[in-house]
Amino acid sequence: MATNSPQDAPLEALEPFDEHNRRLLGEVHPQTWENPTPDGRYHLVVVGAGTAGLVTAAIASSLGARVALVEKGLMGGDCLNVGCVPSKGVIGAARAWHAARRAHEDFGGPRVAAGDAAPGDFGFAMERMRRLRADISAIDGARRFRDELGVDVYLGHGRFIAGDALEVDGRRLEFRTAVVATGARAAAPPIDGLADVGYRTNETIFSLTELPRRLGVIGGGPIGCELGQSFARFGSEVTLFQQGAHVLSREDQDASELVERALRRDGVDLRCGTRVVSVARRGAAIVVTVEREDGSARDEIEVDELLVAAGRAPNVEDLGLEAAGVEYDRRGIDVDDRLRTSSSSVYAIGDVASAIKLTHLSDAHARMVVRNALFFGRQRVSDLVVPWCTYTSPEVAHVGYYADDAREAGYEVETLTIELADNDRARLEGEDEGFLRVHLKKGTDTILGGSLVAARAGDMVVPLALAATHGIGLSKFSDTIIPYPTQGEVYRRAGDMYNRRKLTPMAEKIFAWWFKLLS
Repeated sequence: MATNSPQDAPLEALEPFDEHNRRLLGEVHPQTWENPTPDGRYHLVVVGAGTAGLVTAAIASSLGARVALVEKGLMGGDCLNVGCVPSKGVIGAARAWHAARRAHEDFGGPRVAAGDAAPGDFGFAMERMRRLRADISAIDGARRFRDELGVDVYLGHGRFIAGDALEVDGRRLEFRTAVVATGARAAAPPIDGLADVGYRTNETIFSLTELPRRLGVIGGGPIGCELGQSFARFGSEVTLFQQGAHVLSREDQDASELVERALRRDGVDLRCGTRVVSVARRGAAIVVTVEREDGSARDEIEVDELLVAAGRAPNVEDLGLEAAGVEYDRRGIDVDDRLRTSSSSVYAIGDVASAIKLTHLSDAHARMVVRNALFFGRQRVSDLVVPWCTYTSPEVAHVGYYADDAREAGYEVETLTIELADNDRARLEGEDEGFLRVHLKKGTDTILGGSLVAARAGDMVVPLALAATHGIGLSKFSDTIIPYPTQGEVYRRAGDMYNRRKLTPMAEKIFAWWFKLLS
């Protein structure tokens, strides 16, 4: 079983090589592609055609710059090929299967519980994902960037050969400025026997065409939780191993515990506080040997497939960064607050240069680097307010500071929490598990950060991100008319709660005097 990323594996290894994947490859790495011949120095050479590189190249070219885009693997990067797009297709299918099953119990619908109906068609669900991924792929495709956007697209391995030149497919590309946007890949933890058993990562799990009866998941971060829950909903017996005390460890503990309850309710055997000691083959099965963190117990669990979701490693190897004078280490390329590397002519953006690895942050980096690299901009990464979401059910979304982080930054913090159980729309739709939590600068309505746990938290966090980014106080939500009934009403309730807390004893005395006067 392949464990490499598509960037390192032969392109034809993207499995299954059906009509949908052939169509995908025809867009993001056409086999008959002919690289252009360089004609003079480029204003900008972009290495890597994931989200960060594509957005950089598209914006710079639209502004009139001469741009070259270099990609050795699949254009679209992780997001299109092995990340956001296929995972949300799989999650969407799993949610639909789950909704059909709970319709009877919760809403009086026809009985289609797992024991009363034929199992679903996992192969159909995965084919649907591949079809939709192929449908979307033209947006990131080589022909669109060449023909519509005017970018010189080079498919091949690019390596720096100087501080102002890069070589690809025997061609020398000279540049004024270069941007490295080579992204990251799934990292393998140092577990005895792991390299020998044939494991899956997010880069190979979407090639499955048959549902594994037993799936082991190493890692309780977003990828492990999202896919573990989805495969459990499809019908796999899922065991998730998490070394820490809780899954989604960077989130508020209340949020993590809500997700844990949901995972267990969906059938995931959640093993928190557990260290994977070794893995080995036993016939067709994979044996995962684990022990409690305190060393109190050891156990063996047999699975048919093993998904490793234990972090990501930046793609910095074999790029010739030394020749360009670019400093890097195993954590990625060193950049300053304006995304400049140690070389005055080279910038780095996205997952290869950021501890926070998110598609939408890569997009933000791209917009920033065009201004900073080509137009003497002075935008800073530290000024960005970054939201994110984990697409479990319920979803967990966050923006800005957590309470402890805000205190460490020197703020006095006041926290308001609105429970979804008090929201009419959430109750009516049976989605009342969750909350809105907002952290304010004490004594003001200034939003420092906040979290949402809800069925559609990723969509619902947008107003909070807008307010935190542009300094819109929480009290403004009280003055905003919000449709009833919607889950978005939690914002108005939070604004009302803040205003009620602002009612001082002196103000209460003044109101009492006023109404006494009116009586």
